[in-house]
Amino acid sequence: MEFIDLKAQYRALQPRMDERIQSVLQSTRFIGGPEVKELETQLAAFVGRKHCISCANGTEALQLAFMAYGVEEGDAVFCPDMTFISSVEPAVMLGATPVFCDIDPDTYNLDPRSLEAHVEQVEREGKLRPRFVVAVDFLGNPADFEAISRICDAHGLVLIEDAAQATGASHQGKRCGSFGDVATTSFFPSKPLGCYGDGGAVFTDDDETASLLNSLKVHGKGPKGKYDNVRIGLNSRLDTLQAAVLLTKLEVLEDEIKVRQQVARRYAEALSGKLKVPFVKEGDTSAWAQYCVLAESPAQRQKVLDAMKAANVPSLIYYPHVLHKLDAFAPWENTPAPNAEQYADCNFGLPFSPYLTEEDQQKVIDVVLKAL
Repeated sequence: MEFIDLKAQYRALQPRMDERIQSVLQSTRFIGGPEVKELETQLAAFVGRKHCISCANGTEALQLAFMAYGVEEGDAVFCPDMTFISSVEPAVMLGATPVFCDIDPDTYNLDPRSLEAHVEQVEREGKLRPRFVVAVDFLGNPADFEAISRICDAHGLVLIEDAAQATGASHQGKRCGSFGDVATTSFFPSKPLGCYGDGGAVFTDDDETASLLNSLKVHGKGPKGKYDNVRIGLNSRLDTLQAAVLLTKLEVLEDEIKVRQQVARRYAEALSGKLKVPFVKEGDTSAWAQYCVLAESPAQRQKVLDAMKAANVPSLIYYPHVLHKLDAFAPWENTPAPNAEQYADCNFGLPFSPYLTEEDQQKVIDVVLKAL
C-alpha cells in the first residue's frame, strides 16, 4: 500500500502522459516550451485569476510574492504556527521578522482572533511594521478568508494566500488560489496537482504585479529580454517537461477532487467519535492534500502508529513541530500557540489519494480501530 499512490495515478494517465512527455522530448524545448504558457493560461482560468506565473517551486513562488511587494528588514510577517517552514522562510531570508499565530482548533487554519491580537500587539510595541499575512490552506482546507481579509483591510496588510496544498479546493464557490492580494501554490509531487519534480506558481489579478513577477523570476529581466537586467531577481522557471506533466494531471483534477471527497467521507464515517477527524466548513471543499486525524494524546498516537507499522500500513506525522519551536526561529521571541502545539503532538496522517482502493482503505480503518 502506498501512502499517496502516484504509481496508480501514472498507470491511469500513462497513455496521455507519455504522449505529452514524448512531445517535449522530440521538440527539445526543455526550457520555455509552449506547454509552460499553455499551463499558465489553463491554471489561471481554472483558479479564477487573471494571471498565473509559473516558477521553479512553491518556496520560490512565495519568495517572488514577497519580493514583488517589497518585503524588507523591520517588516512583520504574520503566519500560522502550524505549517511548513516555506510559508514564512523566504520573508525571513529577505530580512523580515516572523510573528507566529495560533490555529483554529477545528480547521487547523490561521485563527483570525489570534491574528488580530498579534497584529495589535505589534502595533502597540512599535518595533516592527505590520506588513504581511500568510494565510495557509492547511492540508487543502480553505482558510477563513472573510475574517482574515477584514483584519488585513483594517490594518493595511498585504494578504498572501499560501495554497500550496489546495489546488482544486474551493471556499464558498471560489477556487483556492483566487484569494488575497496574491496567491501561491506548489507542484511538489505529493500535492493534489503535482508534477514529477519541483514546480510552483504565483496568481494575481494585477497587471503590474504580474509583469514584475515575470521579471523577477528570470534574473530581473527587462523589456528587451533576459540580458536586459533591470533589477535583481532569481532563476526560477518551471521547465517544459513539468508543465507537460501538470497539463495531463489538470485534465483529471476535478474528477480526482470528487473522488477525494468520497475517500475522506469513508474515513470520517468510520473514525468519528474515535479520533478527531478533519472539519471542513459548510460551503467549502477541501482538496484533501493529506488526511490527518488527532489522537487524544501522544501516547495514544504512538500506539496507533506502532499498530500501523506492524500491519505494513504507511503513516506519517504532518507536521511534528510548531514553527516557533524550530531552531531556525530561535532568535525571535514568540508566544505559545496551544492549538498548534496540540496538533503537533497528536496528529498523524492516513494513506490517502484518489487511487486508494476501498479494500486498502478498509484495512487502514480496521488496523486503526483495533489499535484504539
